[in-house]
Amino acid sequence: MWREPERHSEYSPTLACYNPDHYSAPSTAMKTLICGSIAYDTIMVFPDRFKNHILPEQIHILNVSFLVPDMRREFGGCAGNIAYSLKLLGGAPLIMAAVGNDSDPYMYRLQQLGLDARHVQKIPDSFTAQAFITTDLDDNQITAFHPGAMNFSHLNHVGDAQTVSLGIISPDGRDGMLQHAREFREAGIPFVFDPGQGLPMFNGDELLQFLELADYCTVNSYEAKQLCERTGQSLEELGGRVKALIVTLGGNGSALYSEGKHVVIPAVKPASLVDPTGCGDAYRAGLLYGIAQGWDMEKTCRLASLMGSIKIAYRGGQNHKPQRDEIAVL
Repeated sequence: MWREPERHSEYSPTLACYNPDHYSAPSTAMKTLICGSIAYDTIMVFPDRFKNHILPEQIHILNVSFLVPDMRREFGGCAGNIAYSLKLLGGAPLIMAAVGNDSDPYMYRLQQLGLDARHVQKIPDSFTAQAFITTDLDDNQITAFHPGAMNFSHLNHVGDAQTVSLGIISPDGRDGMLQHAREFREAGIPFVFDPGQGLPMFNGDELLQFLELADYCTVNSYEAKQLCERTGQSLEELGGRVKALIVTLGGNGSALYSEGKHVVIPAVKPASLVDPTGCGDAYRAGLLYGIAQGWDMEKTCRLASLMGSIKIAYRGGQNHKPQRDEIAVL
């Protein structure tokens, strides 16, 4: 568990920063447990095109360096992003993740946002998961990802969280994802399986096992193709294994497979197109809110689509700030 050794009125980067007493939601409120990554995203912009600096005939001895005068660091990771957007909707997210020795700024941010991080575990002698992303003028990206403490997510246990009525398993350490799926089922807590970029870690049998344990599944169009290829089943067949399978289609909306029906949910036109980072996480926050409220899945997916369209108008996964009464809830 995350512990603050003593009370301090101001943030000190040398201290653990989460204090459960600062969390604003009542401790008896039913919560949504969000299992996934907490990460720092370092985003750099190369003011040219990679193709002008990478010689195809020399690709086998690649040794290049890109000058990136524009750089920013964002708070990211699926668990952090989903919790942020769910909080905006008035939900009660409870984060379960693993972080490293460099996590104090992130923990302080969660505290300031009123996000419950009592199940964020600090792993000694490790870094918080980090993505280093370099983008060129053609929007091509070169990314290096260090999982760090995320590989220890299995040290967290679903049974340690109290007053939880719903959960989600988002990209995390492989062992942690498998373990948390079993623990959700054993605890009788319905959950969403959101494999994301972690999907390639699992073979077809393991993915089918996740679907047997889960109540809902959500993937993007690329992941949906991978899911079908690895399991050897169609989306209609996979949708029959859960209460609802949701496939996001970017600007084309999303597809809902539920109760033997296939429904297309239209996209919501965004105010502007700035940055798609974290749009899928905002969408998943909408799903979790609707499911927790007992809404039907079509209404739930429409809210999720709205959340994604709001997020895309802002840089990063946690910088959109609409008030709840500004969000048209259908």
